[in-house]
Amino acid sequence: MADLRWRVTVDRTRCVGSGLCASVAPGAFRLDERRRSSPVEESTAPSEAVLEAAEGCPVEAIRIRGREGERVFPPDWPD
Repeated sequence: MADLRWRVTVDRTRCVGSGLCASVAPGAFRLDERRRSSPVEESTAPSEAVLEAAEGCPVEAIRIRGREGERVFPPDWPD
């Protein structure tokens, strides 16, 4: 069976430090001293909490790609 993983990134220039991602998926996101988010690990198992954090980000700073590079969220962001 293939190892299903997501590659999660945060555009820290867009991040406004709302903390929603870290509260929804605390094992997947952390905030630095300036309250800018970053993934705890760049590669993670797919999870509803990570997807919910990305969907709830007020500035759409979180990007998720599948193992083969396909867009998971948001599906229509520009490269």
